[in-house]
Amino acid sequence: MPPTDAARKPRRRTQAERRAATQAALLEATVDCLVDYGYVNTTTTKIAQRAGVSRGAQVHHFPTKASLVAEAVRYLADRRTEQLAERLPSLRTGDEGIADMLDLLWEAHSGKVFDATLELWVAARTDDELRDHLARLERDVTATMWELGQGVLGDRVKDPRFRDDMDFTLATIRGVALLRAASGEKSRAVERRWQAARERLLAMFTAQA
Repeated sequence: MPPTDAARKPRRRTQAERRAATQAALLEATVDCLVDYGYVNTTTTKIAQRAGVSRGAQVHHFPTKASLVAEAVRYLADRRTEQLAERLPSLRTGDEGIADMLDLLWEAHSGKVFDATLELWVAARTDDELRDHLARLERDVTATMWELGQGVLGDRVKDPRFRDDMDFTLATIRGVALLRAASGEKSRAVERRWQAARERLLAMFTAQA
């Protein structure tokens, strides 16, 4: 029996679906603009153009740049935690998984999502409201990283030294990532620094096994 006209006709999206799609497009465009133009030069006009929506639609969903960026902060935090969570099942456990964990944390501090987050970190230095948003959501991202460590190291996370070791690990990775952002993604010097740091971090964790 041939399909009817009604069967051939694509289902119309609901208003809620259209709203969600528009908001997602605006948030993704915000991330792209932060990477391409930096925080200062990112405007709502550029965001709307990149998202392919009208200024009126942008204002309807996010009336100001502040409201749009605030939601983009949460969007970026969600993206970062999702990227980590997706990789968790593939990591080995015990000592064999420590190298996997370090590599994953390093990867999490690269790419478009991290570059956009970095722009917001820098801007937050002189923006109290933005800094408050970032501080709250960075706690969520850090909590996911702690879960990553627990998944790999198991009961060793109960060792009082573990918190200090993880804090040191994240500080080291973020420091090298900032050097990479300043000198370019393909800097051989930065890659050498990361490999040296990785060896020291690996030795730190395995020494406490």
